[in-house]
Amino acid sequence: MAEHSKEKYELKKELARLREMKGSGTELISVYIPSRQPVHEMSNKLREESGQASNIKSKSTRKNVGDALERIIHHLKTYGNVAPESGVAIFCGNVSDNPAKTDIELFTVFPPQPVAISLYRCDSRFFLEPLERMMEVTESYGLVVLDGRECTLAELKGTTVRVLHRLNSTAHAKIRKGGQSARRYERLIEESIELYYKRVGEAMDRYFVNTVKGVIVGGPGPTKDNFVKMSPFNYQIKLLGVVDTGYTDEYGIREVMAKSGDIISEQDAIKERIIIERFIKEVVSGGLATYGENEVRKALETKQASALLVSEGVTYKRAKLVDTTSREVQFVTTKSPFDLQEKIKGIGGTVRVESETPLVDDLIDLAERQGIEINVISADTAEGAQFLGSFYGIGAFLRYR
Repeated sequence: MAEHSKEKYELKKELARLREMKGSGTELISVYIPSRQPVHEMSNKLREESGQASNIKSKSTRKNVGDALERIIHHLKTYGNVAPESGVAIFCGNVSDNPAKTDIELFTVFPPQPVAISLYRCDSRFFLEPLERMMEVTESYGLVVLDGRECTLAELKGTTVRVLHRLNSTAHAKIRKGGQSARRYERLIEESIELYYKRVGEAMDRYFVNTVKGVIVGGPGPTKDNFVKMSPFNYQIKLLGVVDTGYTDEYGIREVMAKSGDIISEQDAIKERIIIERFIKEVVSGGLATYGENEVRKALETKQASALLVSEGVTYKRAKLVDTTSREVQFVTTKSPFDLQEKIKGIGGTVRVESETPLVDDLIDLAERQGIEINVISADTAEGAQFLGSFYGIGAFLRYR
């Protein structure tokens, strides 16, 4: 969980930065080299493209493309004979937003999964689709909670839970005894319950056939067990488990997730729930956990922390301020440019901002330098939102008190 969440966070951040860049013409170059591919093959390809670049009509575009190609070719020499184990993606070009100024920058991404394509592309934007696909969660699970009166279907994909469909049973609402015999009344009840189960099965077929790895069914009482015995859903749907829940709405879906950790332990939402629940338990009991920037930073600096927890939803920045007269350095954490200016005014003197870093990145860098485990928590799950809202999105497990 720790290494995976950090890699995912860093890739997401890098893609967001590259996505914002735009060339004034078709002068941004994207290069993908697959795992263990001979580097000279791409180098030869780029030399050919460099020769073709002389045909570009625009003088500035021709020069920028040529310079970018030469820079990539020179960069490829640092990899030796073959590409890295997971392959590499290289992006280079003039990223200046000032038409009168040229700024040829090169960006390298070592993807968390092996690159499968060999590609060269020159366009007005960097070609990011292969990396963006790596961010997509491929596995998902179907969740069904039902009792005799209602049913909710949902999909769990990564850290996202999406309610797909709700339906109600009319088994007990529309049947009246009247003058009918008790036997006929019971038969009508059974028929209406069977119809309700078939409607649930049809909904499962619609949403879950060939779309999910498997389905977990939950609910209070015997209804769920009777439904599973009847199996009114497509045989292609793999039933992973049946669990008891007290509810049949969104709370019931969350109960299914909470009780299915062993079944779907690889899903990010389950991993995050386990981590956050453990963290909250430690904080509430005064155990081996702490939260808040100052407390966590101190624990990281002294290596008292065994693991860092940071939320993707934290938007604060950490600014390095330098007094131009005394050269004294100090750091402040700010939530906006206005907040930063107010803090500078409060300090007084001849203070200038030397650098600004997202607070999450600053804490991750500190943890990495100290060799401490890093867990980046999403804000999409209920547990992740609670961590962000109640604990400021910054926490740590401790080795000792």
